[in-house]
Amino acid sequence: MSDCLFCKIANKELPSALLYEDASLISFLDIRPTNPGHALIVPKRHSRNIFDMPDEDVTSVFAAAKKIAAAVKKGVEADGINIAMNNEPAAGQVIFHSHIHVIPRFSSDGFRHWPGKPYEEGQMEEIRKRVKKAI
Repeated sequence: MSDCLFCKIANKELPSALLYEDASLISFLDIRPTNPGHALIVPKRHSRNIFDMPDEDVTSVFAAAKKIAAAVKKGVEADGINIAMNNEPAAGQVIFHSHIHVIPRFSSDGFRHWPGKPYEEGQMEEIRKRVKKAI
């Protein structure tokens, strides 16, 4: 797409702090990192998010996530790594080109995990049936 920021980066029309590239994807540092070393992994082929991402791009991006996560962890001496993908605005997606975040985590960074909430009586089974049917 001609107006897509990540397509422009993948096509070298815009600069990036390149970490890794192969035939199907590019990885670079996020310009607004959660923590230093926060990297993005972006398929070169445009797709909006996980819902229309071709399976071969899903495979290559997640295989690259393993490699990039290990390198980021070592490179910034992180205590851990979060790997995340935001899909649709309600989930925090801002740029509508599929991408994975590799976020280094430090014991002292002050971030917390999402709070868990228990299901109401019978709700878990109802949700299980609905999701299983949708698969």
